[in-house]
Amino acid sequence: MKVLVVYATKNGSTTDVAQEIMLRLREYGCSVEIQPSKNVRSVKEFDCLVVGAPIYSGRWLSGAHRILKQVSKLGPDQSPAVAVFALGPRRDEGPENWIVPRAQFDRALGKHPSVVPVSTALFGGADPPKKSPRRDIRDWDKIKSWADELAQLFGCR
Repeated sequence: MKVLVVYATKNGSTTDVAQEIMLRLREYGCSVEIQPSKNVRSVKEFDCLVVGAPIYSGRWLSGAHRILKQVSKLGPDQSPAVAVFALGPRRDEGPENWIVPRAQFDRALGKHPSVVPVSTALFGGADPPKKSPRRDIRDWDKIKSWADELAQLFGCR
């Protein structure tokens, strides 16, 4: 399987998540490339695609939308299997903190009705590195577990 992990980021926390997913998929034998969305010109040579971006001010970063538009133009017979993730809240004060970011993520995915992901995930986010104190609720065990699930879905090994 030839996999592309593509991400959009504003302050680097999504880069960290994308890199962890890439490493896990490689452990399962996938051939994986990783690229920021701004560098991706075409996705058609890949069997599988992982697309990720944070939600900022209620919107998923535009670089991720651009990638999903590329997928939708390929059509169902040519498009890769797609998995999508977003980084959402930066504080975890209970389940209600996840409702609005999940709705924002679902709304973003709804803009691409012809792209049907094999899996989606919403992870906690992190404040910009220079913010003090810095909140970071990225759950690395959950991220690794999702990557393990993707390896199964993509048929790695």
